[in-house]
Amino acid sequence: MLRIIMSNCEICGKKLNNLSRAIIEGVMVDVCGDCSKYGKVISIRKPLMEPERIIPVKIKEISEDVVSNYSELIKKAREKKGLKQDDLAKNIAEKESTIHKIETGALKPSFNLARKLELFLGIKLIGISEEKREINLNLKDNSLTIGDLIKIRR
Repeated sequence: MLRIIMSNCEICGKKLNNLSRAIIEGVMVDVCGDCSKYGKVISIRKPLMEPERIIPVKIKEISEDVVSNYSELIKKAREKKGLKQDDLAKNIAEKESTIHKIETGALKPSFNLARKLELFLGIKLIGISEEKREINLNLKDNSLTIGDLIKIRR
């Protein structure tokens, strides 16, 4: 059921469904077409829909990760120093079982452990990978944050 709301002209009292806003003697009122001649009609425009502002942006992501051949590097460096797994574990304050699992490839070392091993053994275990990609940035998107813009800036 469609319901039409009728309004009264604030000057003459006519019931109409399409009144105009006008300023009459300094007061804004809803008036009919006949009474609108007594003042200045205000046209209220609906805001124009702005087209989405989409900008293609190239992003370069740099990430650090433990190299894939970490087990070989650690084992060779340990043997080169003439250490047993137990000795290496004691020197870097880790368990021998952890060193064994890392050397067999069963356990990938955390960043902290990889840094300890790098310093003690004098090897490079953490590599930097760089990924470039392009995204379309919508400036009208509400989910865009300042952090996103900082990432893009870098």
